[in-house]
Amino acid sequence: MPTSHTAHAIFIEGPDAIAFAHTQFTSQVTALANQRWQFSSWLDAQGRVRNLFHLARIGDDRLLVILRGGDATSFVENLRRFVFRSRVKLSAVEGLLSGDAATTLHEVETHDDVIRLGCGTHTMQFSTNLQNSNNHNVAWQLQQLRDGWAWLPNSALNELLPPALSLHRLGAVALDKGCYPGQEIVARLHYRGGNKRHLHHVALSKYTEDGALLERENREFMRLLHVIAHEEHIEALAVMTDETAEQFGQHDKHFVSDEGIDIQLLTTWPA
Repeated sequence: MPTSHTAHAIFIEGPDAIAFAHTQFTSQVTALANQRWQFSSWLDAQGRVRNLFHLARIGDDRLLVILRGGDATSFVENLRRFVFRSRVKLSAVEGLLSGDAATTLHEVETHDDVIRLGCGTHTMQFSTNLQNSNNHNVAWQLQQLRDGWAWLPNSALNELLPPALSLHRLGAVALDKGCYPGQEIVARLHYRGGNKRHLHHVALSKYTEDGALLERENREFMRLLHVIAHEEHIEALAVMTDETAEQFGQHDKHFVSDEGIDIQLLTTWPA
């Protein structure tokens, strides 16, 4: 995630806001109570993740989407094509994210222009006041990384299937709801298998940019999603094939990429 803490978000408002979001997003939106949030995503027809986000219900007919990567204006433009006759207003906003003291996971608090999302070990605070830029610590971002909460660089948008981002584990994907874009692919992968890439937490010996593709023996080795440098350590979330992950176990959980980066496998998550 950018160190500026800039956040892209959208508001979905109107009498049909909940029903509309339920038909488009992967989570169980109609079960989301006021002042609660859930992970969710929007897929393309091939089941690939176009956008990953926090979905907060901040009123009977009002939702806030905080994107974990991607551009809010593009999201609104693409989503608006599916509104048809739904009584829904979509608006893109820009804000700032910061971390705060721990509050209960999935709880939402609203205070004027600040919306606080409880994340268990910390709070993620979203403010539409762009002057509130005084909190630059990375502790909350690092905690999310270690929990396997991915941020998607632009190069990873429309590229990865939900199991590769561990979205089932996060509760971002519902299997017991009606159709939504990519739903058939999601169900097939869940019940029949077929996904060969999963999410991992790794340590790196050298800093590299979010979204970098690392190679080994001139072949793609892993895709880094986001990278955080803190003190003398560098940690990242990465997507790699199951075969590659198994090979780590045969090499004391260490590999060196063609770029000369020593990579240590720390945590592996299921779909």
